[in-house]
Amino acid sequence: MKILITENFPHLQQVLNDYEQITGHSIEEAIRNEFSGDMKEGLIALVKNIQNQPGYFAFELFQAMKGLGTNDKDLIRIIVSRSEIDLTLIKQQYEQSYGQSLADSIKSECSGSFRDTLIAIIKGN
Repeated sequence: MKILITENFPHLQQVLNDYEQITGHSIEEAIRNEFSGDMKEGLIALVKNIQNQPGYFAFELFQAMKGLGTNDKDLIRIIVSRSEIDLTLIKQQYEQSYGQSLADSIKSECSGSFRDTLIAIIKGN
C-alpha cells in the first residue's frame, strides 16, 4: 500500500500492469478481497485514478449529475481543480464514455449562474 502514495503515476501504472501479469488478477480485485468499507473504496478510487486519470474524473462528473439532483460540490471541485491541468482530456473522455458532451450534461442538469459559470470554465480550456 505504501507504494500507492510514494511513487509517481508512470511508475505506478507499470507496477499495476506488472502485478496483473504476475498474479493473473488485477490489483483492484485484490483490494476488493482484502479490504472493506472506506479503505476499500479509497484504494479502488486511487487505483482507477492511476490507471486512467481523465476516465476517473469523467466518471466522477457523470456520477455527480446522475439521477435526481446534482452534487454541486463535486462538480465545482473537479471542474475548478482540473481546469488548468487536464480538463480538455476529461471532456473528451466524458463524451466518449457517455455519448454526450460535458457541457451538454451540465446544461441539462444545472441552471442559472451556477450553470453559466461551469460552462465558462469548461469552454476556457
